[in-house]
Amino acid sequence: MSHTVEWKIRLYLFEEEGTTKARVVLDTGTTSLTGHGTAHCNPGDTDVPEIGDELAAGRALHDLAGQLVETAERDIGDTGAPAAEAESRPSVGWPM
Repeated sequence: MSHTVEWKIRLYLFEEEGTTKARVVLDTGTTSLTGHGTAHCNPGDTDVPEIGDELAAGRALHDLAGQLVETAERDIGDTGAPAAEAESRPSVGWPM
């Protein structure tokens, strides 16, 4: 079975009072999910806007990814498939 779709993603970045904020919107054509992320520049650090953009965007995409996985897991459950066992692994660092 062949399946091809196009999902559109829009990423918005803006800065307010030393905080970079990101909003990423995924539009699948049938549903929409929005992820959010922020980054704060330490007052003692050199202000490099690109770093704030990267951190805020990465965090927004991470938030969106979590929502997308939760949605897929919920949809799998709605099909009557048995729930998968949760994997035991660290969320950060080297895998064991």
